[in-house]
Amino acid sequence: MILDARDHRILSLLQDESRISTQDLAARVGMSPSSLWRRVKALEEAGVIAGYGARVDARAAGLNFHAILHIRLARHSREVVERFTAEVQRHAEVRDCLATTGAADYHLRILCADLDAFNGFMERTLFRLDGIAQIQTHLVLRQVKGG
Repeated sequence: MILDARDHRILSLLQDESRISTQDLAARVGMSPSSLWRRVKALEEAGVIAGYGARVDARAAGLNFHAILHIRLARHSREVVERFTAEVQRHAEVRDCLATTGAADYHLRILCADLDAFNGFMERTLFRLDGIAQIQTHLVLRQVKGG
């Protein structure tokens, strides 16, 4: 599916406010409600819109510790990679996991209640995994942009 400027505007507005009514969204995009509904339905069916959700304020939910981990694997065998990815997918503390190029193989965004919870997570999970060569932890001081 090729997206035009109107599609990008619809997506941007839905990302900012997923509960916006079809009427309000149509007015802000400059379309009739029925045309907008068909456009959104097409975006959903094409998989461009993968789902809808709520933005959660981590601190209000009691998640006061936020860190970014840069992880370098010692080996890139299928077994090591599969064990690592399965482990990070199992834990709610891991909010995002990105496989990347560069100095680190993976970047994890971690949310926990506090430093003790983070330490417990590390001891139960990553410190016990074979195949990790290095973990570099960066504490998040504040979020400048993002959801």
